[in-house]
Amino acid sequence: MSFETVIGIEIHCELKTATKMFSGAPVSFGKEANSCVNEIDLGHPGCLPAVNEKAVELAIRACTATHCEIDPLITFDRKNYYYSDLPKGFQITQQFHPIGSNGYVEIDTENGPKKVRINRIHMEEDTAKQFHYASGTLIDFNRAGTPLIEIVSEADMRNGKEAAAYVEKLRTLLYYLGVSDVRMEEGSMRCDVNVSIRPHGYEGYGVKVEIKNLNSISNVQKAIEAEVARQSDLILHGGVVEQATLRYDEASRKTVMMRKKEGSIDYKYFPEPNIFPIQLEEAWIRSIQEHLGELPDARKKRYMEVCGLSEKDANQLVASKEVSEFYDEVCTYSKEYKLNANWVLTELLAVLNKENLTMAQNPCRADYLGEMILMIKNGEISGKQAKIVFEEIIKGKDPKQVVEEKGMKQMSDAGALLSLIQTVLDQNPQSIEDFKNGKDRAVGYLVGQVMKASRGQANPAMTNQLIQEELKKR
Repeated sequence: MSFETVIGIEIHCELKTATKMFSGAPVSFGKEANSCVNEIDLGHPGCLPAVNEKAVELAIRACTATHCEIDPLITFDRKNYYYSDLPKGFQITQQFHPIGSNGYVEIDTENGPKKVRINRIHMEEDTAKQFHYASGTLIDFNRAGTPLIEIVSEADMRNGKEAAAYVEKLRTLLYYLGVSDVRMEEGSMRCDVNVSIRPHGYEGYGVKVEIKNLNSISNVQKAIEAEVARQSDLILHGGVVEQATLRYDEASRKTVMMRKKEGSIDYKYFPEPNIFPIQLEEAWIRSIQEHLGELPDARKKRYMEVCGLSEKDANQLVASKEVSEFYDEVCTYSKEYKLNANWVLTELLAVLNKENLTMAQNPCRADYLGEMILMIKNGEISGKQAKIVFEEIIKGKDPKQVVEEKGMKQMSDAGALLSLIQTVLDQNPQSIEDFKNGKDRAVGYLVGQVMKASRGQANPAMTNQLIQEELKKR
């Protein structure tokens, strides 16, 4: 029996705000435990929440980019449950009226583009963070109250690769939008994956399990593949899949049981009484939507259609907002789009990787790189010389100054080159005879001699052309 995998994903994404969802306490990662909290975050009696306007704006940006319908009536609800990381005994969320619904994103798969539907996007507050030790559990409330959006997909993905592509697509999109820093290793973007299997051709759903808190895109794929293998083996050996919450253990590369689920938890949702409904102005929503900036798919299309880049190069540029923005800046100085991409994606990234630098620490000036590329195009320096110039650009030196100091500027004056070529030909009669006898390599030898005589400054292409013209005359 063969099985089809059915996958849905819930993504919790921290919004990039200065303060928390319902309080003025700062949002900051890595600060001293319990130093970024106030009375509202801790649920002290008599403290009333106030909605963070910036968080609503960022949620609208996310909804727009994922083609969601936006509900202009903002309401919040209480999700009631008791846990040690929830100081109020409830979480403020959006159960009945999510800010966004019925959206989608498009991913690339082995079988071509595929739409993954988004059921809803809603705003809520994050919980505190727990640290478990042998002696007990400690709680850091710095994260409590941090603004979140939860993006809930439909069960449209069919394997781990599609799921990873979906998470990567959303991660890139949210980063471009400035909605979140999407640092999965820091917990600002977390994935809960629902996985079930069913026989091929069966229209219903199997029993789903939830894999909690996946903190990398690679682990999303690995966890799904491990869970599919577990469920398939269980069913084929006469077992039954039980509804449960699992975690992925990287060391064993297996999913591990956390707790079984007897059924759906009744959170006893009801409208949050301390936050009145907020009717958003349509003009305000439109102003947000009109200033989203260029999104990854549009940027990729521009690179391929306007700049003539390959899909591979376009994808590589778009994958990093900082890299693509630097590339665009280089293109304001040089219109050699393909050559620009080669230098950014190959030479520049190689240097950054070698020196363990981020794009934010990039020492290369866009105008200097653009200027150097134009010098290559105009025949002022060779590609080989450009690598030497680039090493100096990285140190902050002007390429024109480098070329001047190192005496690299190419001889592109036809008269001067011709005089040098004639001297070389006079000194190498055997090469002339070899050329007449059909030995084409003689040209290469003569070009080398001219380059040697000019100390590498002769324009190679022009030199080659002039040598062949002169040989035909002799």
